[in-house]
Amino acid sequence: MTTQEAIRPRNTPVRAAGREKLLPRRTRKAVLVAHLVGAGGWIGLDVVLAVLVFTAAGTTDAALAALCYQALELLVWPMLSLAVLCLVSGVILGLGTKYGLVRYWWVAVKLVLNLALLALVAFALRSGVIEVAEYGRQLAAGQAGLRGPGDLIYPPIVSTTALLFATVISVYKPWGRLRKK
Repeated sequence: MTTQEAIRPRNTPVRAAGREKLLPRRTRKAVLVAHLVGAGGWIGLDVVLAVLVFTAAGTTDAALAALCYQALELLVWPMLSLAVLCLVSGVILGLGTKYGLVRYWWVAVKLVLNLALLALVAFALRSGVIEVAEYGRQLAAGQAGLRGPGDLIYPPIVSTTALLFATVISVYKPWGRLRKK
């Protein structure tokens, strides 16, 4: 340990690769925890979405299918909130650490994935779930015949796969820098 390291207070910024880190250690850790909780919650909601969709698709019980379809509507806003939490905390981490937002391939890929999934949840999934929930209400009232979930089987598969991929590249940090110095 050098004299400089021994003298520097614990939470002061340090020089990293010629630039100052913007986030003190405790702040960075708090934002990282928020990012991890958001991602974990988002994956969890995707799993719940998958269970509801595949249960509705695989049952012949109209009441159970109606309940599953109606419950889907409850997942959209929490999922959207967690997607925004992941985006905001990821941007803060990108701007406040040595990794940057578009300095490394793996960070840029995660940013693009987050933006794409956020847009899909906000626009495609939300409208599809609203339509299916209405069908579930009609089914519960006995006004509709039993049908499959249609395109709703794809969102939990695509989203869960993309989020797990983002988690893996966060750990392994492949591909290096976007541009060599």
